[in-house]
Amino acid sequence: MESRGITSPFPIQEQAIPLALTGQDIIGQAKTGTGKTLGFGLPLLQSLGINPEPGAKALVVVPTRELAIQVADDLKLASANRSTQVAAIYGGKSYEDQVAEINAGAQVIVGTPGRLIDLSKQKLLDLSNIRFMVLDEADEMLDLGFLPDVEKLFAYTPDGRQTMLFSATMPGTIVSMARKYQNRPVHIRTNDPDEGHTKADIKQFIYRAHSLDKDEVVGRILQAEGRGKTVIFTKTKRQASKVSEELIDRGFNACALHGDMTQEAREKSMAAFRAGKKDILVATEVAARGIDVDDVTHVINYTIPEDEKAYLHRVGRTGRAGRTGIAVTFVDWEDLTRWGHINTALELGQPEPTETYSSSDHLFTDLEIAKGTKGRIAKSKRPEGWKPGDDDKGRPNNSRGGNSRKPSGDRKPSGERKPQAKSDAPRAERHGEGEHKRPPRQRNRTRNGGQSPAAN
Repeated sequence: MESRGITSPFPIQEQAIPLALTGQDIIGQAKTGTGKTLGFGLPLLQSLGINPEPGAKALVVVPTRELAIQVADDLKLASANRSTQVAAIYGGKSYEDQVAEINAGAQVIVGTPGRLIDLSKQKLLDLSNIRFMVLDEADEMLDLGFLPDVEKLFAYTPDGRQTMLFSATMPGTIVSMARKYQNRPVHIRTNDPDEGHTKADIKQFIYRAHSLDKDEVVGRILQAEGRGKTVIFTKTKRQASKVSEELIDRGFNACALHGDMTQEAREKSMAAFRAGKKDILVATEVAARGIDVDDVTHVINYTIPEDEKAYLHRVGRTGRAGRTGIAVTFVDWEDLTRWGHINTALELGQPEPTETYSSSDHLFTDLEIAKGTKGRIAKSKRPEGWKPGDDDKGRPNNSRGGNSRKPSGDRKPSGERKPQAKSDAPRAERHGEGEHKRPPRQRNRTRNGGQSPAAN
């Protein structure tokens, strides 16, 4: 159906709450971290009443497990003085506890598409009485390929429901979804003067760094003046694990967050990071979507983001709630073209990243690092709670690709590596094939094609 539009400089919740209380379908467009949860959560809870009847009445669909937990916790806090029950439904956890919450009469269901569909197919979750349906971070959900699953969830719910879509951007798929599943929605768009640009209260440093020197550079940045909670973004899950292990080996309180970790390990990492027990989170971009931690002082892009949208999302993890922040981005030589596109799109004015090594004077000056700082913390100065090998899976620190090298820190990388020493043990022993050893080979030395006297 045709939608109407409102553009406002006021926070999204101030515009969305009055309209949502009237039963109006809404498309809310605002950046991540601007209070969208309150924009749909408060009118949803108000409409359910103080003592709602048991059974699912409201469905909030989110793209990631971490966001499901976060939104559910926010709604539980907002409904603390009511009998409303909120259940977080997501993959990676056993079914039993989640089904028990549903059977106990939870009225608000917050979940990821896969687990919601799975429980619905098994007749363990009834969505036929849903009165309110919310799609949170809709653009990110569609980026992750959830469109078919989202359409299935819409099909499980009744036509007369109130539907609210919240998104940071408005791609064509969301517009099509609004026309198909909403009734004359009002499009509320917050007018952010900095939209399409990074915030002015975030200092940004772009360095062209050598891959073999990055860990040493990161180690020194992590000892900068005023450095608090820090998020380090990597491109791959394996890289997130390796960087986390390397930083732990260097004496930092780091933890990882990526898709190869069990859900229990992911929740443990996030809880430790939020509580300050770990002050460094090494994460892939997908795993970190929806994470809302206000007191992050530094963001480090260990690898360059895919595009300007991803850059804004990563950098936006710092400088929140009126605070200032620092963002450092490493650009590899082969990524200069991609950086050029990001720089042009965001008008950053840094087309040529500064070539930077761990010994570069400007690194210490830019980030307020004390002269002489090395990228490894002395054992006597390591933070409270640091544990050797305390990585994301509880593995020994150097297992599965962990780096046990201890770089000197001052030497610029030469790109050369020493050949790896081979084991002197027999091949069968090296591969765990038992205790049996081959008999020694008998060799006859020859000289000019004939048998040597020493062999007789």
